[in-house]
Amino acid sequence: MRILVICGAGASSTFVAQRLRSAAVRSGVPLEVAAGTEHTLAGLSDPVDIVLVGPHLESAFDRVRALASVAGSIAVLLPSDAFEDRDGSRILQLVTAARAASVTE
Repeated sequence: MRILVICGAGASSTFVAQRLRSAAVRSGVPLEVAAGTEHTLAGLSDPVDIVLVGPHLESAFDRVRALASVAGSIAVLLPSDAFEDRDGSRILQLVTAARAASVTE
């Protein structure tokens, strides 16, 4: 599964991506995780399965969700306390739940 974590400038998404990657390795879940911005999403050449959107981009979420949908991706708005998930396990649970929900739709 390919994941893109986006935020305003790419810094906080990098931390979330690193933590998510570590949690996936510990759990044996095969993930490719990258960090970027909304512009990264618009310029993707390879599709991603899930786009995780930083909570501070909530006002732009509808636009991001539309971009993700066009690319065949699921957009998920991260909870406001996402950056407090120091080991990435909660974000990994969110990713696996979003993926499972998309498969059953």
